[in-house]
Amino acid sequence: MKNRFLFPHRFKLIGWILFVPAVILGLLVTLFDYTPFEWNATVFAIYDGGIFEASKVMTLVENNVFDEIIGVAAIVGGVLAAFSKEKDEDEYIAQIRLESLLWATYINYGFLLFSILFIYGLGFYQIMVFNMFTLLFIFLVRFNFILYKTSRAVA
Repeated sequence: MKNRFLFPHRFKLIGWILFVPAVILGLLVTLFDYTPFEWNATVFAIYDGGIFEASKVMTLVENNVFDEIIGVAAIVGGVLAAFSKEKDEDEYIAQIRLESLLWATYINYGFLLFSILFIYGLGFYQIMVFNMFTLLFIFLVRFNFILYKTSRAVA
């Protein structure tokens, strides 16, 4: 089976190396407000401001970019780990991949609907931050669990 939309298998390890530490650091930063170091940099901002603040549009701003680096590492790592070919990519693995993506989408949007209906204030903002990563996380957990279960049944 030829699937031109998947990354080569060698990117899977790179993805896991980026994804796992980024998720752990992201949880520490978000849940416990733990930042191992500050990395302040001047960055380009398309928009910087809040509802009741004077907004800055298309300007340079000073920002601690540690959380942005963690977010980028989690997304890039998750995408590489999730969408890299397996060593023996076949129709069965493609089917598991598709079903896992469908499950992850249903569960992710179920959480989102629940959050919209029952969580308010800054808690909702925090849920939205987590929601950026839950689709990849749920997909990776289910896909790899099914692969593990299948390999144990065959052995």
